[in-house]
Amino acid sequence: MTNKVLELWPELEWIQDEDLREKTARTWELALERSVLTPEDLNRIPFTLLCGPDLKVTFMDHKRSVVHIARDAGQKINDMYKGELTVNMDVLIAGAILADVGKLLEYVLEKNGKVVQGTYGKYLRHPFSGVSLAEECDIPAEVCHIIATHAGEGNMVKRTTEAYVVHHADFMTFLPFKERLIV
Repeated sequence: MTNKVLELWPELEWIQDEDLREKTARTWELALERSVLTPEDLNRIPFTLLCGPDLKVTFMDHKRSVVHIARDAGQKINDMYKGELTVNMDVLIAGAILADVGKLLEYVLEKNGKVVQGTYGKYLRHPFSGVSLAEECDIPAEVCHIIATHAGEGNMVKRTTEAYVVHHADFMTFLPFKERLIV
């Protein structure tokens, strides 16, 4: 695992399964190799292109918050549902870390440094490109399922518990920006 990926994602250490942790990190390394975006860009660009240019929450601010929220929710489910509803924490954390990895292929930078959706991203949104990257790195199907279903595309299929948790952690920290009532 490279230092730049570990600097972006200290939460990788939460994944207990060493093989899954390494494959998750490798997926991010592969995405960075193929992207025009750098780790510095990810700490600068807005987390979504749908909320206007003044958004101060960066891509990494949002992504890391989703991982923290998902982990906390998964732990509460495991603590309180007496085994009737369980969450595989390694799958959950890996899926949350990888949910938006495909955006590194979806986005491009204009000459002025502004991030926009590129041609590739117009045809293949990040859930698709994210699964493709993850499969190249031998990420298990249950984690790829989270990547595939975390966004609106996932509304057409049944989700695992882990996928529901990541989906809701993502949308509860996105929709208030997109749909907030200005008073």
